[in-house]
Amino acid sequence: MENTEEKKHDDEETSYARIKPYTNPAGGWGALLSVARNLKRQEVFKKGAITLLNINQPTGFDCPGCAWPEKKDAHAFNFCENGAKAVAFEATSKRVTPEFFATHTVSWLSEQSDFLLEDSGRLTDPMRYDSATDKYVPISWDDAFALIAKHLQALDHPDQAAFYTSGRASNEAAFLYQLFVRAYGTNNFPDCSNMCHETTSVGLRDSIGLGKGTVTLEDFDIADAIFSFGHNPGTNHPRMLGTLREVSRRGGNIVAINPLKERGLERFQDPQAPVEMMTNGSTPISRYYFQPNVGGDYALMFGMLKHLREWDIQALAEGKKSVFDRSFIEMNTVGFDAMMEEIDRTAWSDIHAHTGLSPEHLESLAKMYLDAKTAIFCWGMGITQHRHGTANVHMLANLMLARGHIGSPGAGLAPIRGHSNVQGDRTMGINERPSPKLLDSLDRVFGIKSPREHGFGVVDTIKAMYEGGVKVFIGLGGNFAVATPDTPYTQEGLRRCDLTVQIATKLNRSHLVCGKEALLLPCLGRTEVDMQQHGPQAVSVEDSMSNVHLSAGPNEPASKNLLSEPDIVARMAAAVLPDSDIKWKWYVESYDRIRDSIEDVFDEFHDFNARVYQPGGFHLEHPANQHVWNTPAGKAQFLITPLAEVYADKENKYAEQYTGAKVYTLMTTRSHDQYNTTLYGLDDRYRGVFGQRRVLFMNAEDIAAAGFVADQWVDIESIYSDGVKRVVQSFRIVPYNIPRGSLAAYYPETNPLVALSSHDKYAKIPASKSVPVILHAGQAPEHFNLAQTVDPEDANQIVNRVG
Repeated sequence: MENTEEKKHDDEETSYARIKPYTNPAGGWGALLSVARNLKRQEVFKKGAITLLNINQPTGFDCPGCAWPEKKDAHAFNFCENGAKAVAFEATSKRVTPEFFATHTVSWLSEQSDFLLEDSGRLTDPMRYDSATDKYVPISWDDAFALIAKHLQALDHPDQAAFYTSGRASNEAAFLYQLFVRAYGTNNFPDCSNMCHETTSVGLRDSIGLGKGTVTLEDFDIADAIFSFGHNPGTNHPRMLGTLREVSRRGGNIVAINPLKERGLERFQDPQAPVEMMTNGSTPISRYYFQPNVGGDYALMFGMLKHLREWDIQALAEGKKSVFDRSFIEMNTVGFDAMMEEIDRTAWSDIHAHTGLSPEHLESLAKMYLDAKTAIFCWGMGITQHRHGTANVHMLANLMLARGHIGSPGAGLAPIRGHSNVQGDRTMGINERPSPKLLDSLDRVFGIKSPREHGFGVVDTIKAMYEGGVKVFIGLGGNFAVATPDTPYTQEGLRRCDLTVQIATKLNRSHLVCGKEALLLPCLGRTEVDMQQHGPQAVSVEDSMSNVHLSAGPNEPASKNLLSEPDIVARMAAAVLPDSDIKWKWYVESYDRIRDSIEDVFDEFHDFNARVYQPGGFHLEHPANQHVWNTPAGKAQFLITPLAEVYADKENKYAEQYTGAKVYTLMTTRSHDQYNTTLYGLDDRYRGVFGQRRVLFMNAEDIAAAGFVADQWVDIESIYSDGVKRVVQSFRIVPYNIPRGSLAAYYPETNPLVALSSHDKYAKIPASKSVPVILHAGQAPEHFNLAQTVDPEDANQIVNRVG
């Protein structure tokens, strides 16, 4: 069996490509110029600028990008470069109309780049795929819902349908969605969290009783030290740089642990700091920067604990105070002694073999943690997207618990989640493994019988579609066909479905991977007025630090034929479940009614409407901060996986034995002109990449040792024991500051390399940050010309020369 990606390269990517080191700080003039270019490109310079004044404001709308929280004293300009890109592309004047689809076949659109699909504009009308003409054709909303009802009612069992959710969906939409699906009879809820922070949710639930972070923004104001693991805030959460800048300027220690050197973790020029802007100055962010091997974080944290253990033994022998918070440990935890026994059994040589750090650097890192009276651990998908992702999160919690850093000011755990309401969707019940408490509450409030069997997450949904077990796929937002691993396998699974339904604001590749029948349903965006029977409505969202607040857009909808996500879900439910006692359409007349029912189901949402209408909304308290541990033991749990078990990676060993070639570990990553799978441009400014995406970041010594040279083209092949040949072709080698043996390249271009079977065994997150690969000499894409470049400041002019 062979899955080899075809050589399809777009002229706009290959004709203006350049590699040029970027010497400026993150943010600053580069960010402002990028915002201006994107507003101009989307033909909304005036409208977009006005819209940005409403973003992340108490009476405005929540950024459709990341989940970083807002400060209580929000500035009038409370947005970042990438948030502005998201707003510009949503508020765009460009439209994807029925006439657009009448002109272009799905096959032709499938040959276009992801960037050009995104740049085409806003969807305006509900469409149905006509396989006879290979085109989307208009369909009325009523007929669309009738078609969905026809398919769902015809299934042998509700488990033959899967209901995907993107983290963009509001609390109100997510709540109605999960209620509809459970009233229908299944827990098949693949969710974007299954591909990013599910290991966080599972790991923290195991360790401290709830799969959420424990800190607020106020904790950053007083923390002695911030440790950033596997995270690139300069691109993924740029507003976080403002917080880190404040920590740095008051003398707090910021410690970066990340394989790649990232500009946002080095220095930042605040666009709202006049002195820095006028003098081209900047603020250093990380005082210390450690670069472990890709996948070496577990060994690194293991080593930190072993150093603490040895220092503790020495301190006690000398009659000094314990390094560990013994009182906290005794009163609040279980498993500490067993963890120490495992630490003692593990040799330093085994730890050092996997970290990629020198013994001296590892010891200095542990000493920094020891010296911090209060500390915050931040992390991203460099921690979560591994076969041992849950074990990584357990180890983060172990380090915090050992020092008593849970429930004290200026300390705690801070997972930095991606999409703006991905955490809220989980809170609302979008979960393939729901708790009995949630199901009992739904049954009590609505008089339904919720299914008790666990459903499918992303990995199991893909497999079930491919094997015929799931016949209907409904996506509430997102870009499932591209965001997922094992791309050809996933897309074939979607094509085998009887019906695929995509609810979206913009065109993306998932809309071109159609089942036997397919619907494309356009919805309102965050920036738009949501007018219902009782007037304009606001939705609520929950940020990465458990703050819940309202969001209401100021702009007129892109089309009069758009429906809101709650309205689409309610109408779909009413069509599929005509005998239901739940008043689906009544809910949508006023979203306050939805929030009243959320309050009835979830204790923590008491007085929901009263509290959420207050400026800034309200905070959901984490029980662990009151030392309430909702674990089976009733206490926080120290959980440790033996080092040998974590690194007994059968796939890497298989690759080396099978090929005899040098096996590298590839991590997939974003470019700076990218949010998840959405491409806003072709630049990765901070890494010095302009006008292209098919690049492979590689250590210079590895390049020489392999007999390659900079700018050489290579094909990347992943090696797994399943016998499937997975290759992506024509990637340009870029020398970069990355540890030897580690590689990095952009997704979704490299997602075809990630085997569906390669995932964390507990959370089932695809191991997109630990892909065993070998390299082959390749060829340049057709039409590529190194001499044909543009100045980096003008690299995005390419957008105006294509399409």
